[in-house]
Amino acid sequence: MSVHLKAVLILLVVGLAVILGARYALPLLTDSLQRETSDAADTQGTITLGVDSWIGYFPLCSKVMTRHMRDAGYLLRCEDDKADYRTRFRRLKSGELQLAVATVDSYLLGGASLDFPGTIVAVIDESKGGDALIARRQSASNLDQLRQAAGLRIAYTPASPSEHLLRALGSHFNLPVDQYRRVETDGSSEALTQLLKGDVDAAVLWEPDVSRALAEPDLVKLMGTEDTERLIVDILLVGRNFSRDRPEAVRVLLESYFEVLRLYRQHPEQLTAEVIESTGLSEAQVTAMLKGVAWATLSENALVWLGASPQGPFADEGLVEAIDGAVGILVDSGTMEADPLPDGDPYRITNRQFVEALFAARGGGTRAQPQQPGTREFAPLGDAGWAKLKEIGTLRVDPISFRSATSDLDYEGKRQLDQAAERLAYYPNFRILVKGHTGLRGDPQANLELSRDRAEAVVRYLMVTYGIDPDRLRGLGYGSSRPLPRKPGESDRTYGYRLPRVELSLVADSL
Repeated sequence: MSVHLKAVLILLVVGLAVILGARYALPLLTDSLQRETSDAADTQGTITLGVDSWIGYFPLCSKVMTRHMRDAGYLLRCEDDKADYRTRFRRLKSGELQLAVATVDSYLLGGASLDFPGTIVAVIDESKGGDALIARRQSASNLDQLRQAAGLRIAYTPASPSEHLLRALGSHFNLPVDQYRRVETDGSSEALTQLLKGDVDAAVLWEPDVSRALAEPDLVKLMGTEDTERLIVDILLVGRNFSRDRPEAVRVLLESYFEVLRLYRQHPEQLTAEVIESTGLSEAQVTAMLKGVAWATLSENALVWLGASPQGPFADEGLVEAIDGAVGILVDSGTMEADPLPDGDPYRITNRQFVEALFAARGGGTRAQPQQPGTREFAPLGDAGWAKLKEIGTLRVDPISFRSATSDLDYEGKRQLDQAAERLAYYPNFRILVKGHTGLRGDPQANLELSRDRAEAVVRYLMVTYGIDPDRLRGLGYGSSRPLPRKPGESDRTYGYRLPRVELSLVADSL
């Protein structure tokens, strides 16, 4: 190659480098100059958060929150993906999102295939009336009637808290969910429309559609999340790399969020006004929506959810219980074949260090302790009072066994009651009727006494072992007077085996 040709090639390479440098370096220099000569000079970067339109996420993405973050040197960008959890978790893994919100169940479902790309650093809220199962009165007025009508049409929104509520009720009350004619809808409003038109017999809705439905006299609420505990829990996820590389940014975001939440709790009228402005909904609709959300404060996160205050008088790990419970529901419903968590360990997806440090910095343990969940007190009731209660549904309980011809619980019977107590923990607002039944053989009076003694034995076990309020429990014996309906083709032996039983029925205080 000649000297001249080499010189030409060198000039071409240098020229190309200059052109590329001008093309790519100039915008960077311009951006740097803009930052250095503006109020953006102290900005430490942008934090992008994946969300959807659930009202519980409003404080996290409010104008007040954005302003707090800007004052702390960060730009907060919330991106609404219309509840596309799969894409949200994928973007969290790739780093396009630094944080994301989700429900516990949705993260278990969508995060498993991505090796759970984020850790839970805080509980945002619980649904407390924001979601409910509504039915037409003539189709079913309680969960037991719903269980007996396997062919009913139920509308719900897939991959949403509505579906998880339906799964949970199926698991806890033995509803034949797989036998229902399930109608998938694009959101709660569409499900409500189908219910009002009579195209379906029941629907799982969220606010404000729940309130709209209950304004109709022929519709009835079978179960709402205001009567559940740790069932639908919203969480804040931070990408694992971001948590490791930018812990200060995570700390600032949480500190700002809990300060904004405190502001809204002190000035609820401000929150209502801002939601009205943001959504365009009426004040009545917004009030109904806000009523269905229970936000978790910093102290509740530390003491009730994350167990982040070992030096305090108590520190519950409600988040771990919620994760374990959601796993159980997903597996029991057949949605997942097995526990998706690595080594079955819920602590692999939680990270309490940020809340723990923030709580300690604010004098954790010195403030009034939040009320523990499921601690409602029940007033004593007489026979007339118990007779007026409304039946909600019979809890799913595997056969509770006793020593032969006695009311003494055996080991297996106690184990079944332990499982029943786990399900009861989801529904702390209801009283419990414990109903004893026997087979058809034998002396009716002796059967009556045995069934009553067995019901009372179950009541005592729940009181002593789980500390359930005695005024919440009532044991009744029916002997052989209320046999189960016989299944088609069922043999005498199989039928007779099913008859002796103890049922746990949840009942509501008011009609």
